[in-house]
Amino acid sequence: MYDRRDVAVDIRVPLGRPPRELADFIARCERAGFDGVGIHDHHQTGWDAYVVIALALSRTSRLRVYPATSNPVTRHPLVLAALANSLADIAPGRSMLTLATGFRSVEAAGVRSASRSELRSAVAAVRSLLAGEPVQFGETVTTMRNRAETVPPVCVLASGPRLLELAGEVADVVMMLVGLHPAAVAAAREHVRVGAMRAGRDPASIREMFIVPTAVDRFESAREWPRRWFRPGRPFLTYPSLSNLHWLRMAGIDLDPDHHPLDIPPELASRICEALGLFGPPEHCAERLLRAREEAGVQHVFLFPSHTSESAYELPEAELAAFARVIRPRLRARTGEGQG
Repeated sequence: MYDRRDVAVDIRVPLGRPPRELADFIARCERAGFDGVGIHDHHQTGWDAYVVIALALSRTSRLRVYPATSNPVTRHPLVLAALANSLADIAPGRSMLTLATGFRSVEAAGVRSASRSELRSAVAAVRSLLAGEPVQFGETVTTMRNRAETVPPVCVLASGPRLLELAGEVADVVMMLVGLHPAAVAAAREHVRVGAMRAGRDPASIREMFIVPTAVDRFESAREWPRRWFRPGRPFLTYPSLSNLHWLRMAGIDLDPDHHPLDIPPELASRICEALGLFGPPEHCAERLLRAREEAGVQHVFLFPSHTSESAYELPEAELAAFARVIRPRLRARTGEGQG
């Protein structure tokens, strides 16, 4: 059993609408009871994530709003530090910088993703700049002239064992895409611990958030997701990373990386859904979150609505409605939040 009485729940919001419309939607997320919103940093949409975040922070009062995620290839570490510092001044304590190696944005820009060593260097540089320390870029040593009073945390998104260890070495927060199965969660935490110990850090100082693939729908529809394609040639279960299959093996489910989604039997698809995240009616999703808290100590989740490449920019209206109507009230009722 764990001491925390509630599960913090954030949700992914894509850059699918103009900035002012997205800021309005994010304000609705606050009213629905979400604790945070992460906005993907996809430049190819024509909208800028940080403009949306600034607008959303100005229209909310308690919600965390942050990029989910940026990369150090299409945004230089100095630029990232300045953006994070600016958001920390606009809304102290309500934003953070979230970094990964890059996927859709670097793909759209025709450049390669950052290597692990490049990501490590970028995180270290950003954290130093935010702390007011000088950082050397090439032949130039740079210190940011202005600093917000509140230093924002730097988060690393990690989906594989080596990235989890990197997060343990350098991050303030780790976003883990490992599913909800207790064995997978325990193994992921061990990788973070190994990285932290290697860097001489206290593993307990690193906050954790679990990325949870989500499909709020009837069981018959929601549990079809493992049997779908993300885009031609890429099964849903290998998006955004092949590491999904590694964590499924931890849960006792072994799939070939080259599997054909329609070859997955429905009963196996249901097992996959239970191991990975929230797939089913709102009532089931609430109970699954509570079970993850009890079985594995999962206390902070980031809902990642299931989508294909074609539907990636649709706003999560169904998830917002289900959360406000069913999931948040059930979490509060079962955890005793708000009771004297």
